[in-house]
Amino acid sequence: MSEQALAGRILLVAGGSRGLGAAVALEAARRGARPVVLGRTRGALEELDDRIRAVAGEATLVPLDLADGDAVDRLGPSLYARFGRLDGFVFAAAELGTLGPLSHLDPAEVARVVGTGALAFQRLVRTLEPLLKASPAPRCVVVGDPIATAPRAYWGAYAAAKAALEAMALAWADELERSPLRIVVVEPGPIATRLRRRAFPGEPADAQPAPEAYAGAICALLAPGSTRHGERIALQPARSSA
Repeated sequence: MSEQALAGRILLVAGGSRGLGAAVALEAARRGARPVVLGRTRGALEELDDRIRAVAGEATLVPLDLADGDAVDRLGPSLYARFGRLDGFVFAAAELGTLGPLSHLDPAEVARVVGTGALAFQRLVRTLEPLLKASPAPRCVVVGDPIATAPRAYWGAYAAAKAALEAMALAWADELERSPLRIVVVEPGPIATRLRRRAFPGEPADAQPAPEAYAGAICALLAPGSTRHGERIALQPARSSA
């Protein structure tokens, strides 16, 4: 894909202040897009903004907690007033929660894990769909996880959140089969992120690929020339050029 294949495209990245979301926002900016980055932590957003400026890019930062439904509802009208459309939407938000027996989990924490995933995604779809339909070639990439279809012990809340997220995304894709909007779920392999470090605290920091290893593949799916739709796509990390 051309390095400028995303030139002029406005892309919203939810869960974009750190990890894979941040890597995608940075790579998209490098390829000419204008990322709108949602994240809870203002400091992390500002650090990402510095990195985007360093590659001559420009981003719009939106400090936002996806648990704040009213703030999510206001997002679509706000972006419409500023940009008039949205060319791409990446959902990379996730909450790990506590790993443990299902019978031991705090229901409030389970609700938070599922809320950060599937429920937040549905609310974003509700407010963003009109903006995506205003683009001539809108694209959406939802970051899933293989655990969605292969749950295992102690990962019940996280697996349920990812399963519900993937189901919603693929149902949405089926609903919009005849529209220009192309929607896919991507399932990367293990990634060296804060979530991974919480789940596997004894794992060496360099044991898994960095988020940047997957950012290029996701950016390719956000390009107007991408036609993949309604699929789960297993992503492989890019080989290091070093």
